[in-house]
Amino acid sequence: MSTVYDGITPKLWEWLEQQPVFFVGTAPLAGDGLVNVSPKGTRGTFRILDAHTVAYLDLTGSGIETVAHVRENGRICLTFCAFEGRPTIVRLHGTGRVVAVGEPGFEEAVAEFGEAGTSRLHGARSVVTVDLTRVSDSCGFAVPRMELVEERQILDKALAKKSPEQLVEYHRTRNDVSLDGLPGLVTPG
Repeated sequence: MSTVYDGITPKLWEWLEQQPVFFVGTAPLAGDGLVNVSPKGTRGTFRILDAHTVAYLDLTGSGIETVAHVRENGRICLTFCAFEGRPTIVRLHGTGRVVAVGEPGFEEAVAEFGEAGTSRLHGARSVVTVDLTRVSDSCGFAVPRMELVEERQILDKALAKKSPEQLVEYHRTRNDVSLDGLPGLVTPG
């Protein structure tokens, strides 16, 4: 039996902040467009700003689907699953907005992540903020129990080897358009 909440309750707030991973679901408006579900590790990258607003630090990656979809239509759902403890799934539906590195408002948006965000800032390409329209939970009876062995450091290490100029070039050549041809990051050059 699922429960719909008026916003993120203190109990949900505490639970969400303990989860090591979440999934972001988006889709373009085109009926034949590709739906995207992207896993995200939370170490320093997810923040609850208030009971109706969350944000995450979008790190550089090989695709740009989430950013492109959110910029096109704003629709987004963040899903969290309990892999230990009480079986629970929490979905945060809402309208997202993106501010990319170098755009007005990026420094203010990234400040919400504090020191943890600062340590991941070199690899950040945007901040995605979500104004929540629906907060719900449901049973996670079919979600397996698993243990977190460790956070992977591979992305951070790979991005640390790139200069700021190399990151801009990577964004320009790999994050400029989505798989469906929607605009992704707008980079100089």
